Amino acid sequence: MSESKSHGKDAAEVDPQHYEVEYENDRLRVLRVRFGPNEKSVMHSHPSGVVIMLSDCDFKTYLPQGPVRHIMGKSGQVIGFDEPFDHLPENMSKKPFEAIFVEVKERS
Repeated sequence: MSESKSHGKDAAEVDPQHYEVEYENDRLRVLRVRFGPNEKSVMHSHPSGVVIMLSDCDFKTYLPQGPVRHIMGKSGQVIGFDEPFDHLPENMSKKPFEAIFVEVKERS
């Protein structure tokens, strides 16, 4: 698993309540992401990849450098991340949220 430039904390290891490994091989790892209403994670990292929203979302994501981004997503929406990143997500909704995150591993 690749580490991002600053923290390098693996989501499934530091927050198994919200991130579960569904599949993994030498090139990809698939995480199921589940947040209950108003739940918050811890700071962690993801390599580049694609998130497929399985439900609508209203999230704040806190970045290590301090800025906060507000993300409003729709069920079925696909969001790509070209670079590794660190964040601390928080579900701002009164509804549960679910997504699939397909992480791309760096080749050695």
